[in-house]
Amino acid sequence: MRFPGRLVLLGHPVSHSLSPRMQNAALDSAGIALRYEALDVEPRLFDQTIERLRAENAAGNVTVPHKERMRVACDSLTPLAEHVGAVNTFFVDDEGRLVGDNTDVGGFAAAVTSTLGSAPVDCTVGVLGAGGAAAAVLAAVESWPGVVAHVYNRTPERASILCERFRSVARAVDDIGAIGGAQLVVNATSVGLHDEAMPIDLALLSPGSAVVDLVYRPGETAWVRAARSRGHRASDGLTMLVEQGALAFERWFGVPADRRAMWEAVRTV
Repeated sequence: MRFPGRLVLLGHPVSHSLSPRMQNAALDSAGIALRYEALDVEPRLFDQTIERLRAENAAGNVTVPHKERMRVACDSLTPLAEHVGAVNTFFVDDEGRLVGDNTDVGGFAAAVTSTLGSAPVDCTVGVLGAGGAAAAVLAAVESWPGVVAHVYNRTPERASILCERFRSVARAVDDIGAIGGAQLVVNATSVGLHDEAMPIDLALLSPGSAVVDLVYRPGETAWVRAARSRGHRASDGLTMLVEQGALAFERWFGVPADRRAMWEAVRTV
């Protein structure tokens, strides 16, 4: 791939994102003279923004609500991005093609391993949401022996469509209680990003279950704090954020990302 001419995060909104702090710490550590910037791109401006970034030989990340739309905008996809159906990492290759990748899968797997102490085996994962983040969760579930997923979404049709793509491990459910009964419960929605809202009533969680919230906020999300206070193992989206960002950095530059520097950058907020 070409050396990037610009590094960006595409999303709407993006003012809350810690990605610029994290990626700029990695760039400084590697001695790379680029800056990573957040671009708030309204959906109506998405296509023209992509064309400008392509001309600038840009690379970067994509967050809500653009991950699935970015998949369509790319000229080619890695096999993992094709399978997940969402792009969170992109770059321009030597032929000038916009290439989409997905490092959310690796980021989520790292978050689960950190929370549980090891990768899951022979258990059920309850997934809240049916967008690009939930697809990355299901791609990770496919790699864990004996693990299946139950998926709940406010729009049942979306959950059914997503589970059809991962039908070997996933099943859509219309009762949120089925999610609470899982050994690992994952919030793959944006609930709790801007307020103290919780994606599922903690009273529905089984004793001993673990919680992974893909949302992150300063001081953790209310859901994670409350779950931990009730004795559940729980973590927010910071581990996933750092690991997916490190994997993206290594994709762009072909050198190891300084994960310690990246963690220090997000922990000082």
